[in-house]
Amino acid sequence: MFLKALMGVSIFAGTTVAAVAQDEPTKPTPKPTLADVQHLAEVINNDKSKLLAYCELGKLHDETQLAVEENDTNAIASFTAKIDTFEQTLGPEYDRVLDGLDQIDLSSDEGQQIANVFKTLQEKCDPKEE
Repeated sequence: MFLKALMGVSIFAGTTVAAVAQDEPTKPTPKPTLADVQHLAEVINNDKSKLLAYCELGKLHDETQLAVEENDTNAIASFTAKIDTFEQTLGPEYDRVLDGLDQIDLSSDEGQQIANVFKTLQEKCDPKEE
């Protein structure tokens, strides 16, 4: 389930960036390493505004998927604007890592390690009730 959400967010982020940058020549995004992902997670975890933005992006994923399935262009436009704002808060390092995720086989050992980093970060968004 988590891998599916991770791929959905990365695909949506990639298509959002691609739509905005249609007129710009594209260079291949380098494949992120485990160290890149760990560093990004540390940066997000250590900054409350970035962690909040990351958590909100995760929530928007499901809402955006539903809007796409229902072909609700107004909702998609609204979600895209919110996503852009949160991605700006997370910074260019977030974009670079997410843009390169499509080069990683998430079923490989490397992919599983990267998914676990994101899973640990996502757990910060969903505190367990005691």
